[in-house]
Amino acid sequence: MPHEFAAAVLAGGRGTRLRPVVGDRQKVIANVGGRPFLTRLLDQLARASAREVVLLTGHGAARVSDALGGEYGGMRLTYSAEPGPLGTGGAVRRALPLLAAPTVLLMNGDSYCDVDLDAFRRFHRRRGAGVSLVLAGVPDASRYGRVETDSGGRVVRFEEKRRDAGAGWVNAGVYLIERAMLEEAPPDVPLSLERDLMPAWADDGRACGFRCRGRFLDIGTPESYAASEDFFRAEAA
Repeated sequence: MPHEFAAAVLAGGRGTRLRPVVGDRQKVIANVGGRPFLTRLLDQLARASAREVVLLTGHGAARVSDALGGEYGGMRLTYSAEPGPLGTGGAVRRALPLLAAPTVLLMNGDSYCDVDLDAFRRFHRRRGAGVSLVLAGVPDASRYGRVETDSGGRVVRFEEKRRDAGAGWVNAGVYLIERAMLEEAPPDVPLSLERDLMPAWADDGRACGFRCRGRFLDIGTPESYAASEDFFRAEAA
């Protein structure tokens, strides 16, 4: 992937729902197939020719840096630690001084989508979007809420979670965001990327959704975490 992109991973989640199965370990370094889950995302970024990845850490930041160190797969790892809870949007805004590129490729550290990142980049550029997000097709969108797009890929609505959601396209936690968009947000203020920033950007017509047919995994619950071993075993087969 061309290096006008800076790569970052949100790695500050506490993993409260996973404590019965992983103890007090952060979700991103929960063991999956004998290694920290986050290394699966780092492998994706390495395949996309990333040279440096900024890990956005919060509670338990030292455990994440101790587990991963300063290098992985030929990529330099740097860390941006929150002084207090800033939310997903506040965390990436705080890290901007470390993300020296016009566009930020941002990933949620507790989910995985088998997406072609180069195809995603081309989509983002063709659409001239301020922000693009990968959308995964799932048989049951009740855990996530749906994302609706028009025929040109522009996001028109974020639908709230509901029990009878059925199948739909959901936010897969992979984003391309123009740096200028992030600079609009106030620094060191708690902000949610999903609830505060994305809906506003969609309302302005600056958000696009890239529909991906690849498999999607979110390890946020004990049930989905238990399924992660089989998920990656099938990917390797």
